[in-house]
Amino acid sequence: MGFLLRVMPHLDIRDEIKVFEEGVVDLISRDELEKKIVLSRKNQKPLRIKYGADPSSPDLHLGHTVPLRKLRALQELGHRIIFLVGDFTARIGDPSQQSETRRMLTEMEVKVNAETYQKQVFKILDSSRTEVVYNADWLAKLTPADFLTLTAKYTVARLLERDDFKKRFESKQPIVLLEFLYPLLQGYDSVVLRSDVELGGTDQKFNLLVGRELQRDYGQEPQIVITLPILEGTDGIRKMSKSLGNAIGVREPAKDMFGKVMSIPDALMFPYFSYFTRVVASEISAMRKAHEKGEAHPRDLKVRLAKEIVTLYHSRETAEKAAAEFDKIFRGGGMPDEIQEVAIDSGKLIGGKMDILTLLQESGLTATKSEARRLIQQGGVKINQKKIENEKEQVSLGREDLVVQCGKRRFAKVRVRS
Repeated sequence: MGFLLRVMPHLDIRDEIKVFEEGVVDLISRDELEKKIVLSRKNQKPLRIKYGADPSSPDLHLGHTVPLRKLRALQELGHRIIFLVGDFTARIGDPSQQSETRRMLTEMEVKVNAETYQKQVFKILDSSRTEVVYNADWLAKLTPADFLTLTAKYTVARLLERDDFKKRFESKQPIVLLEFLYPLLQGYDSVVLRSDVELGGTDQKFNLLVGRELQRDYGQEPQIVITLPILEGTDGIRKMSKSLGNAIGVREPAKDMFGKVMSIPDALMFPYFSYFTRVVASEISAMRKAHEKGEAHPRDLKVRLAKEIVTLYHSRETAEKAAAEFDKIFRGGGMPDEIQEVAIDSGKLIGGKMDILTLLQESGLTATKSEARRLIQQGGVKINQKKIENEKEQVSLGREDLVVQCGKRRFAKVRVRS
């Protein structure tokens, strides 16, 4: 695949560097980047910008899109994006910010996840200007002698400087040798790909710097390291993660995506505008000032934010429909136009009834009975618009559908399957 540098002739180098710098936490280093850009323009050869993602789960959430949107901006400058699918390293699992050893994934799990990753990634990146590579193509071919050579280039003491390794070591939590290999393998990817720039979240800084050092050891110019912030999820406390239940998935239905955005703490509004939407910085600044002066209500700002995000992954029309449905439910006390239908086997009923905790779990509205009990105690469960206050209540199920509401956004039409 041939790539030509397509930076606009009138774009000054300083302006190009500003695109690289915008929204980043670390840039190591600016002087080196400027030299690489000068050489890139002189030789009419785009920079090789590497971004690696281990397909450890099948779905991407908005947190994953922060580096992808940055890559798209650099792609628009004409540079070459190398999207590395870590199909080999995913089987180890990145130990960054982990308090315990990850479960090793099977080859089939990684393969299935990798296929869905690409479909989602190209919602943001231009597929015609992206080179996709898989690190199993070279890492799986390393001989024992190759591994010995690689491991000889880094000391255990250096690896233990990593905050997560250090904490686990001091608290006597196990660290398997495989985890020590992960930063080296990620760094070796940079050697194989001869990357000029590598980009990742702030939790990746150590691994990215290992890449710089290994490139020097292999006689290459060290890559520029760029890190981007890791944003909190919808709870406003912990980083966005599907396993923590605070993530907004890029493949979620529009109404769920809209509702989750509306639930975020006010403090997250402007970081989300900056990193999850296409709204320009000057407009975000104006909205922030209006909010600080009390001239813009947080709810109205969140509606704008939710529409922007839903539009990116669905459409403007879908975003408007999601907004109207949200308004109908939360302001008018109504119900959504479309509600999932759930059929419960008649054999699970006792005397035509089912206890409310089992009903909520069987209908898929709660994952556990403990969650169901907690929601009832909080007053968040209704059947046909009537609030359920007794967690031991027996619910009669017959031919007519029951509309069960759990929390503010979850609904189900429950019927009996004979």
